[in-house]
This record gives sequence, C-alpha cells and structure tokens, in this order.
Amino acid sequence: MTTSVEQVRQAPPQPFSARERWVLLAASFWLVAGLQLDAYAHATTPELETFWTPWHGVLYSGIAVSGLTLVWIMRSRLPGIPTYRDVLALPNALRLPLAGMASLLVGGGVDTLWHNLFGIERDMEIFVSPSHEFIILGMVLVAMGPALMLATSSGRTLSAGGAWLLGLSTLLATLPVHIYTLHASAIGFRHIGSGAQRFPVFSPDSQLIHGYVFSTVLLLLPLIMIGRRWRIPRGLPGATIAVLALLMHLMFDSEDSWWPAVTLAVTVLVLEAAFRIANRLVRLSPNARWTLFGLIAPPAAWGTVLAAGTVIEGSVGFNIHIITGLLTLTALTGAATVLVTRSVQHLPE
Repeated sequence: MTTSVEQVRQAPPQPFSARERWVLLAASFWLVAGLQLDAYAHATTPELETFWTPWHGVLYSGIAVSGLTLVWIMRSRLPGIPTYRDVLALPNALRLPLAGMASLLVGGGVDTLWHNLFGIERDMEIFVSPSHEFIILGMVLVAMGPALMLATSSGRTLSAGGAWLLGLSTLLATLPVHIYTLHASAIGFRHIGSGAQRFPVFSPDSQLIHGYVFSTVLLLLPLIMIGRRWRIPRGLPGATIAVLALLMHLMFDSEDSWWPAVTLAVTVLVLEAAFRIANRLVRLSPNARWTLFGLIAPPAAWGTVLAAGTVIEGSVGFNIHIITGLLTLTALTGAATVLVTRSVQHLPE
C-alpha cells in the first residue's frame, strides 16, 4: 500500500486556476514596478547615495509579495511536510518562479551588504554589479510564471483574458532585461551615431552598432517562443514592443525627443498588420513564415527609425556603409534567431 505522500507524488498535476495566474501577475507587476521606479530615480537623480529610498521599498516589498504568492499557489500542491523531492516534482511553471525567488533573495540580501561595503553603483557599474544580476534574473523568472502556468493548459488558441495575461507576463519578464542591458540596446536616440565621418574600431559609435544586434535578439526571442506554443493573438507582438520602446524612453530619455521611441512603436504595429495580411495571401509553412519574419522585420523596423532620424535630425550619424551593413546584419541576426529558437527540442517533464 502506498503512503499518502507517495499518492500525492503520483497524482496528476493540479491545473492552475485563472485566479492563481492573475494574482502572480499582480505580484510580478509590483516587483517590476519597483525596478522601474528605481531605474528612473537613478537616471534622473545621479547623486543618490542611500539604500533607503521609497522605490527600494516598492522593490523589496514586491519581492516579499511575490514570495508569499508562490507559497499560496504551492500550498495545495505539496504534502504537509514536503521534501526536496516534492519541490522538484512540481511543474516547471512553479519550479522556474521558485528558482527566481531564490535568486531574488540572494540578490536582495547581497545588495544591501554590497551597498554598505562599497557604496552605490553609478553608470556602467549599475549594469554589472553582481547583486543586481541576481535580482534581474529573479524578476525575469518570477514574471514568466503566469505565462508558464497558462502554457500548462491545453489548446493552441487563447481566450481574450489569456491573451492579455500572456502579453502582460511577457512584458514584465522582458522589461527588466531591456533595462539591465541599456548599455547594449538600440532602443533610444542615444544609440545613434555622433556624426563623425570615420568610426575608429573601438569608438563608442562603433560599439553602439552591436546594440542593434542585441536588441534584435531580445525583441524577437519572446515572440518566437510564444509562437511555438500558441497562435499569437492579434496585436500582441506590436503592442509588446511598442510599450517596451515607450517605457524605455520614459525612464531614460524622457527629456530628449520622443521620435525614436514613437517611430519604433508605430512601425512594429504596422509591420505586424502587414505580416498578418501577407500570411493570408501567401501560403507558406510555419518555419518559412517565421524565417521570413526574422529576415524582414528587424531591418524594416530599424531602417524606418534611421530614416525618420535622417528626416527629423538631418542625419543619424552613420554613413551609407554603416547603415546598409547594419540593416543586413540585423536581417541575418533575425533569421538566425528564428532558426535556432524554433529548432530547440522540447524536453518532457
């Protein structure tokens, strides 16, 4: 006869309720909002020299709320006295957010000690500090939770509520990565050349070119992963990227012109509509459609931003060699990202 614990382990996975998914999404929003507020404060008040700030209060209370939410979700899925085997037997939709929670606790604890020992990070230090890396990783894994929970349900078509939850979970999971990789991002007017006719190999202008490659991967990857599991809801790709672009500008470039962020936001919405129309007119296999999307969308989006800059500013600081090579590189990067991501095999639980 099996024991009660063994029966629990052998029982089929308990489905996640809509309430559980939305409560974790709300906790993730609280958590990521703390990061946004902290990033905005450091961007607008560089002389900050204290750990005890209101936005840190939002961030760390968000960590606590996220942890309590995960405990609440797990309470009915673990025996009264759980072992590490019981925790490992949980579905990935809970194991990954739990790993994120552990990363947050490590990063948060180390961050307090780090600031007391070495002071407040500035400039590039913010994006490399070890404690910050653990915090960002934890945020991403926790914010992925609602989407992972949704993925455990059957079917490839999402309801309206499911589409909203998926879009918001994706936004909350990707925004911390874009914030933390600001130094290697093409989202923002600061990442357009200075106008010099020649670019020395190790100049800041030439380094910024790699931001377009990095941002192309970061923007495409979540969409490709979603497309492997569901039929992508209308408006989700365009809206997700548009909101990311506008939020990034609001946090870090709000005193500068808004045309780069607005141009990118409008362009991705138009591109999504164009690709959806083209998919109805031309019948191709899913892999072929995605590969063409990766090949065409990045240079079209970045090319439109650079073209708008040429009209509005008179120049984007890059000559014809840089611009054409840059757009070709983003096209190849987009296609490669699609091919690699869609080739990754699913591992069973």
